[in-house]
Amino acid sequence: MPLRRTRGSLAAECARPAWSTACGRRARLAVLCCLCLGALLLARPEEASGQPSGVGSPPQVMLNSKEQAYLRENPSVPLCVDPDWPPFERINEQGQHEGIAADLLALVSVRTGLRFELLHTATWEESLEAAATGRCKVLSFLNVSPKREQWLLFTEPLLNDPNVFITREEHPYIADPAGLDRETIAVPVGSSVEELLRRSYPNLTVVTTQTEDEALALVSERKADMTMRSLIVAASTIRKQGLFNLKIAGQIPDYGNRLRMGVVKDEPVLRAILDKGVATITPRERDQSVARHTAINVQMGVDYSLVAKVALAALAALAVALYWTLRLRSLNRELKRLSETDLLTGLYNRSLLDARLREEFERARRYNRPLSLVMLDIDRFKAINDEFGHLMGDKMLQAIAARARASLRATDILGRWGGEEFLVLCPETVAKDAHAVAERIRAAVAEGEYPSGRTHSVSAGVASMAAQDSVDTLLQRADTALYQAKNSGRDQVCGDEA
Repeated sequence: MPLRRTRGSLAAECARPAWSTACGRRARLAVLCCLCLGALLLARPEEASGQPSGVGSPPQVMLNSKEQAYLRENPSVPLCVDPDWPPFERINEQGQHEGIAADLLALVSVRTGLRFELLHTATWEESLEAAATGRCKVLSFLNVSPKREQWLLFTEPLLNDPNVFITREEHPYIADPAGLDRETIAVPVGSSVEELLRRSYPNLTVVTTQTEDEALALVSERKADMTMRSLIVAASTIRKQGLFNLKIAGQIPDYGNRLRMGVVKDEPVLRAILDKGVATITPRERDQSVARHTAINVQMGVDYSLVAKVALAALAALAVALYWTLRLRSLNRELKRLSETDLLTGLYNRSLLDARLREEFERARRYNRPLSLVMLDIDRFKAINDEFGHLMGDKMLQAIAARARASLRATDILGRWGGEEFLVLCPETVAKDAHAVAERIRAAVAEGEYPSGRTHSVSAGVASMAAQDSVDTLLQRADTALYQAKNSGRDQVCGDEA
């Protein structure tokens, strides 16, 4: 990425006769150090190209006759977006839609043949109003809510993004926000996050702000203990604004953004076409877009009237650059861990499980090797929450997850699939051996001692990959076997055995 200059070229400036030899040496030293600073901050391989790599020539989706007719009758559909929500999306100075949402919608457009026609709006509220009055048919990137479901259809998620706690770096990790005592959290007024915190965590003192950036500033300036923000937006803001006294300190389990396209309710065929396009987007393509739009963009100019002063501070600037680089690496490691881990149980999360499942499925199919799945579900978990409360339910999830993990072989991959469900990937494993894995987990859970003071159990479903299986059908067969175990009395293993 080239460094922008605010004045003439370096050669022209240094050629001026007013510069003494000593001053020229100081100028060159200052420029060299500034270049080092820029290189350290900008050296990120994913920024080498203006577009996410690896997209290639995507396959076209298969449309039925009704969907094909829709495309012929509607070669383009009006699209409304949030004009100021970086890095997710914005309308730039040239009037173009850019950001993560724009990248993903471009993939959908190419793979379905549907062209989006951007309707320019000044605010998100104006975009919502335009969709409600029929001026546009599609909204680009939003969460489902009961109010929106009254007038919108929603596609499958384009992107899943957890909300995370942001604190100063000396604050301890937040495993359970219900255990915090009278700490303050700054959030934008009227947001869904504010509603959630006031309802579920009365132990926290909520301080409201007008914007998310103001909330981050209160934390950075020690006027609040924490804030809550989208993981992707938090990473981008911390990097771009240099708020390296802040860190990501935890998240509320199962509370995050599942960002979808919204389609006006009288367009079910359009929603079906968009869903087919969304289904083609791979985890790698999503990751590349996120990496592209959360990278640091630094523009540096050289004011040669101040070069002598800059030279005196150049070494200090270089030291700061080195420190920032180390902090960025630490943040990236934390972001990677959060993106792969279920924070409540410490197991892999669904996103990582889904990616690993598809990798193992393709490997097994390519080399004609066995692959089995074990789907687990805690029996009567709702009764635990109803009788003991959700905090006890969380402790039970942690305890049962620990016993399940201790029962696995080194090659097995265990993660939380959602709620009280867990999934075990068993590479190089035939049905009989996967059934033994499931039985070992079932017995370990049944023999455990738990915070509730009672015994508890799990049911399990086993499915082994067959020649006709896809990833989805393999998962469906494991899920069906799990329900068979539930309906047969619980605390047992059902499904493929030979």
